[in-house]
Amino acid sequence: MKSRPTDFREELIRLRRELHRHAEKGWEEFWTSAFVASKLDALGFTVLLGEDVIAPEAAMGRPSPEELEKARTRALGWGASPSLLEKIGLFTGVVGILKADCPGPVTAFRFDMDAVEVGESRDPEHRPLREGFAALDEGVAHACGHDGHTAIGLVLARWISENRRLLRGTFKLLFQPAEEGVRGGKSMTEKGLLDDVDVLLGLHLGVGMPSGTVGAGCSDFLCTTKIDAVFTGVAAHAGGAPNEGRNALLAAASAVLGLHAIAPHRDGASRINVGVLQGGTGRNVIPPRAELKLETRGATAEIDGYVRTRAMDILRGAAISQGVELETRLAGGAVSAASDSELVDLVAAKALGIEGIRRIEREGHISGSEDISWMMQRVHERGGRSCYFILGADTTAGHHNERFDFDEEVLGPGVALLKELTLDIAGR
Repeated sequence: MKSRPTDFREELIRLRRELHRHAEKGWEEFWTSAFVASKLDALGFTVLLGEDVIAPEAAMGRPSPEELEKARTRALGWGASPSLLEKIGLFTGVVGILKADCPGPVTAFRFDMDAVEVGESRDPEHRPLREGFAALDEGVAHACGHDGHTAIGLVLARWISENRRLLRGTFKLLFQPAEEGVRGGKSMTEKGLLDDVDVLLGLHLGVGMPSGTVGAGCSDFLCTTKIDAVFTGVAAHAGGAPNEGRNALLAAASAVLGLHAIAPHRDGASRINVGVLQGGTGRNVIPPRAELKLETRGATAEIDGYVRTRAMDILRGAAISQGVELETRLAGGAVSAASDSELVDLVAAKALGIEGIRRIEREGHISGSEDISWMMQRVHERGGRSCYFILGADTTAGHHNERFDFDEEVLGPGVALLKELTLDIAGR
């Protein structure tokens, strides 16, 4: 008998579209956190917020205090609960905990909540615009499917609450901030939220797989380090006294060329990218400041460490060559991880019984970095198991594109699959 996902359909689409409208970038998910918290509280979950879910010292790539205050004000304008915003404080993210009546394992689910820093398409044929749920804020959009992830998490929470008599143990639903740029996962992990978890499950919509397909487990996560580098020189008149200046932009530009010339590693995949170069103040002024935003990646921690070490040498050398100062700061990071083979087999077996899922591939391919890897690593260190799988979804454009939208019909099968996994792992 196939599990039927149609019971969830209307609620999932309604939640996904409400979340899509209120897109918020990483560490600024104040409206989203309040929305999720209110739903979990109404379902009888114990709800943790603010510094109860985030270790501040491990939070990477945080916006300025001014940006955070602007985001909180915007959330209030969108109708977020003032009392919940007070509990959230400066740190977004939500954890819901529910204990069944019968003892058993600790089962955790992770759902990321943040949007992408890209403006949503205003083409009249773009469905979110055409059907009235396009992002309210210019320059931020749910262009990666995290609105769908969060909707799935909320409907799963309702099912767990309503069916707790069928279940055993403790359930933790982790709604994570700042996955984009891999900035939030480590801070939730360092708070100790995964330390007692026996099984951790996570998923991602799309990622190149069509609707009706499931990639039962991912193990190709790349380690990554995100670095901001600021070169500080001395301004001077470009025509009258260029010798008195120290050219920060020239140092940054030479660093970019050197960084992209780092040799690939023989032992596995390695990556380097400079995504941002900003600098200078005027055409006739020696540039006194320039900033780079870059990332390194590697198939293992050792390979990422190789690229990172070479990158730091190049940054320092470029600064010395122009006589400027260099400041670097860590803006994000993730580790490698592998899904447990037994759970991959379980996901594949359960997916076969879900209406709307027609094809199973044992291996899903994230082909990048994801900071659930910190959580998976911690669970494995403590003897638990984890699996991160791909829920295929037809999309209108690639992830992080302004025209991105996904097939909402996959949301129901996603909840149904998690429900069946929950019954197998923690059913009575």
